[in-house]
Amino acid sequence: MKLQKNDKLLFIGDSITDCGREHPVGEGSSGLGHGYVAQVYALLRSIYPELMLRIQNVGNSGNTVRDLKQRWDRDVIDLKPDWLSIMIGINDVWRQFDHPLSADSHVFLEEYETTLRELVASVRPNVKGLVLMTPYYLEANAEDPMRATMDIYGEAVRRVANEYDAIFVDTQAAFALFWDHYYTSVLTHDRVHPDATGHMILSKAFLDAIGFEWSGGVKS
Repeated sequence: MKLQKNDKLLFIGDSITDCGREHPVGEGSSGLGHGYVAQVYALLRSIYPELMLRIQNVGNSGNTVRDLKQRWDRDVIDLKPDWLSIMIGINDVWRQFDHPLSADSHVFLEEYETTLRELVASVRPNVKGLVLMTPYYLEANAEDPMRATMDIYGEAVRRVANEYDAIFVDTQAAFALFWDHYYTSVLTHDRVHPDATGHMILSKAFLDAIGFEWSGGVKS
């Protein structure tokens, strides 16, 4: 497992990360919200209690990578995490489809990738580890216009992760096996915000990427 004793792990993103967390900084069992961040916290705490890990959540509903840039110093740099996880991009794409005439809210690919790269570069020298999670769209048909666009943004995340030696988590791929058995509406009402099972798929993808093992470190 890549996390070490007393590490602080910070999550930043949009509503999928926020999930009703406490503000200004969500922390602890009642402060991390009810999504994948809280699930990751519970699993890490229960399986690796000896690591005494500190988990914080600064996801903000509705955010794009442009919004992250505006609050980056306060919500990332100033908090001095040992590990940082970023999942952003859903709203960058979604606004192009659900508000097609509101061009000022659209974050196109070039701005998205450039801004993400700038944010990652600013923090990479000061953290032990960095996890970049792709945006996703809960749609099995890869030719669906919004799903196809989301995949393009996901590839931008992959490029930045490769450039900065970050752990890459393909969240879209993590949902793929589920579609072999269930229709998308089972997980979501809008193909963006998942239920607890969907969040657990995200949690598992994150934990697998950081080397989580169910046997943990404490032996009976």
